[in-house]
Amino acid sequence: MADKITEMISEEEIVKRTCEIANQINEDYKGEEIHLICVLRGGSFFTCELAKHITLPVTMDFISCSSYGNDTKSSGVVRIVKDLSDSIVDKNVIVIEDVVDTGRTLSYLLKMLKDRQPKSLKLCSLLDKPSRRVVEVKTDYIGFTIPDKFVVGFGLDYAQKYRNLPFIGEIVPEDNN
Repeated sequence: MADKITEMISEEEIVKRTCEIANQINEDYKGEEIHLICVLRGGSFFTCELAKHITLPVTMDFISCSSYGNDTKSSGVVRIVKDLSDSIVDKNVIVIEDVVDTGRTLSYLLKMLKDRQPKSLKLCSLLDKPSRRVVEVKTDYIGFTIPDKFVVGFGLDYAQKYRNLPFIGEIVPEDNN
């Protein structure tokens, strides 16, 4: 048997909402330059789609942290796997994430980035799961609020698979079918 995936959010809905978020960012930062920080690996598809629709000058960097491994539940232990390549001092930084879940990883990451003295620091997430929140995190731009389901697609994975799906789908892993 294979993992069962049920579409929750279509590619068209994702692109439409991403354009709306980009328009809001364009308005909020009119006349400014912004620096996007993509949280790897899950945020890569969303970051690229968002950047295509931002009309302001944009620079970009990548960071990778993990609290999942190959499981469907967060371990609660945050590890920085790849740090930023460039300084963010005095930059308008927007952290781009795939999903705000428990808030542990993002709380840790945002505190660490704030200590690096950006001009401003905001968070943009494709998905938000408020029912799972353990640590409150202010999300400035949210694509979709979803229930407590394990989802894949558009950059989100299960054991490094399914990132390439063009939609967001709920997955029931093979061993749980």
